[in-house]
Amino acid sequence: MAVSRRPAPTSRRPAPDGAAPKPAPRPRSAAARLALATEIQRRLAEAYPDAHCELDHRNAFELAVATVLSAQCTDKRVNMVTPELFRRWPTPAALAEASLEEIEDVIRSTGFYRNKAKSIQGLARALMADHGGEVPAAMDALVVLPGIGRKTANVVLGNAFGLNEGIVVDTHVARLSARFGLTRETDAVRIERALMPLFARETWAQLSHLLIWHGRRVCDARRPRCGDCLLNDLCPSAIL
Repeated sequence: MAVSRRPAPTSRRPAPDGAAPKPAPRPRSAAARLALATEIQRRLAEAYPDAHCELDHRNAFELAVATVLSAQCTDKRVNMVTPELFRRWPTPAALAEASLEEIEDVIRSTGFYRNKAKSIQGLARALMADHGGEVPAAMDALVVLPGIGRKTANVVLGNAFGLNEGIVVDTHVARLSARFGLTRETDAVRIERALMPLFARETWAQLSHLLIWHGRRVCDARRPRCGDCLLNDLCPSAIL
């Protein structure tokens, strides 16, 4: 008599944060994935009505610089550094002419300060040379600037200009997208492309804030608080 073999259960424990979070199971159909995304967004919007960019800034230039500095660094630390940075060099023109060593000294605590100093000064010089000292409000113009990749461009466009050209995919967005089973992709650009059809374009910038806020407050990389999570009945990675 044939014996039915049931597949061994898979662990629902989220993998530790790393270069590529272990993807959670995806809903079986595109319709199911869309329904899941819609409900996740609805609940997060109710939970975090004030979700916003947590990098302090007064204009597009300050936001671009702050976002460059936030690589491998917390927003809190960046916000401790930028007041002095922008007090000394408040414009692209001023930063372009600054001493590189002085810039390094001001931003040292953000980590990788030598590379970051070169990037933000290169950004300032490019803005002066090619854009009259103004940050361009276009993806193709932003991504060719020193230190500006697609993620940073999305941050600037969405928060400084109110343009939803894409979805910011940082470590939190990548981690939550995998845990929720919204995509199996691990590359940031591919994750973004997978998420874009699941959410209304006019919500893309805010969606990133919602996921980031939830990632920082509940869905931690190493110790997610699944028991306190408003999405634990939907999340295939929840530990209950």
